[in-house]
Amino acid sequence: MSKVVLLAINSKYVHSALSVWVLAKGISEYAHKAHDVEIIEATIHQQDSEISAAIATHKPDVVGISTYIWNAAKLPGLLKLLKEQLPNCIFVLGGPEASYNADYWLASGADYVIHGEGERQLPVFLDALGDKNTGNHIHESTLTEQCNPLDPYNATYISTLKNRLAYLETSRGCPYSCAFCLSGESKLIFFPIQTAKEQLCKLSKSGARTIKLIDRTFNINPQRAYQLFEYVISLDTSCCFHFEVAADLFDERTLMLLNTAPPGRIQFEAGLQSYHEPTLKAVSRKADLTKAEQNIKTLLVPGNIHIHVDLIAGLPHETLAIFKDSFDRAYKLGAHDLQLGFLKLLHGSSLRKQAGELGILYQESPPYEIISSSWLSVSDIRTLKQTENALRHTHNKGRFLSTIKYVLFQSADNKLKLRPFTLFHKLGEYCENHGLPLEDYAKKIHDCFLTIPGIDKDALESCMICDWLAMVRGKNMPGFLRKPDTKRKQTISAIEKKIGRTIGREEVAFLPSGKAVFVDVNDRDVVTGLYKLYPNPV
Repeated sequence: MSKVVLLAINSKYVHSALSVWVLAKGISEYAHKAHDVEIIEATIHQQDSEISAAIATHKPDVVGISTYIWNAAKLPGLLKLLKEQLPNCIFVLGGPEASYNADYWLASGADYVIHGEGERQLPVFLDALGDKNTGNHIHESTLTEQCNPLDPYNATYISTLKNRLAYLETSRGCPYSCAFCLSGESKLIFFPIQTAKEQLCKLSKSGARTIKLIDRTFNINPQRAYQLFEYVISLDTSCCFHFEVAADLFDERTLMLLNTAPPGRIQFEAGLQSYHEPTLKAVSRKADLTKAEQNIKTLLVPGNIHIHVDLIAGLPHETLAIFKDSFDRAYKLGAHDLQLGFLKLLHGSSLRKQAGELGILYQESPPYEIISSSWLSVSDIRTLKQTENALRHTHNKGRFLSTIKYVLFQSADNKLKLRPFTLFHKLGEYCENHGLPLEDYAKKIHDCFLTIPGIDKDALESCMICDWLAMVRGKNMPGFLRKPDTKRKQTISAIEKKIGRTIGREEVAFLPSGKAVFVDVNDRDVVTGLYKLYPNPV
């Protein structure tokens, strides 16, 4: 019997690792020889010595490691240490980083690399170890005809999921062939819908905080997606289900169904990537963006679903000026989260192969992010980085939303006075937030926005006071926003009498006008994460 350790290195503790549990299930189902399997989940923030010690404790004959863009930079050093501590152990790597860069990993300490899906190939490989047919250290695997997925969700795995992010796969592959992605490499396979429902139900009772469906385009089959959305909506659970979708593929029937979802039950991530047609054509991205916009706006109206949209900076033919237009158009959709991502030249992607002819320079080490291109200079990338920093620390965290709206519009006529990109770049240039305490960052926002022509100090501070109450629970107002509160005791007493419970002093604030604002810390919107405000509560 061989002793096998399967190692997953996650980017955060809150993430779980589906791959190693599927591999373990594959070994138990398909291996013909006995293998004693242990699973270790670590994070990129742990010391190599801590991870290696956990592995060495099991005295493994084989260590299998799942490689991804988020852990690839950590693995060479860890492999070196493991080889020193376990000189007779065999190290086999799989996952996208190893699959598409096998020579590098074989030179970095791996003994074998498995390319492609591993749940059937790894058991065959383990059975064959020691035989002559283990081959040239690279093993190919495809799953094109497998339609019955393994169920990795045993009691041990379920016990690890409490308050974490769980993952579920109900289909594999992608019908699209976007030049920056690897998913189109695999044929699209749908797993049985009844199996998907059973696993959704099991995970909904696991204690996981969020269940993320890793299907690359969940709603590519609208009828199937409808049935699974309907099932998720019917579950008796507090879990949130996260789906990656193509917003242009929603039909009217599905939109009407989604309107009935309990608040917070569903999250959607819809990739727009770019609005520039030559760019979309260059990366083989197909989408009806007009319909996608219409559907996103429709989904936002009921306020029951969290919507996340993506743009990718650095794609071919998109200059800074063109990207600004894409950004402004995407921002105006009103999604809760607008991710400004940067092009990553992944091993195996067609865009990486074209990088030289396109004039794209990128980091040699993970995450292989763009440095410059024929359309974006190093300075342009810097501008985009500053903008992303401000966007991530304000809008995307639900912070200072009414303040940002006021600065963008500056009046009640509902006409933009300032471009969204301009505002976020100005804030990002004024202050790049790399771990600032929220109170300090709030002061930077205040000072930055006061430099914008037309901004009224009292109006700005009124918005910031209300935003602070809505987004922060149990923290006193920053000193620069505190206003005279001679009527605080009377105001709190009147509010307590009105609502029938005791409140803390931090639940009431006063505006520059002297009027009070009360925040109900027992009434939080599960979609936006904001607490309900009551201006003039008495």
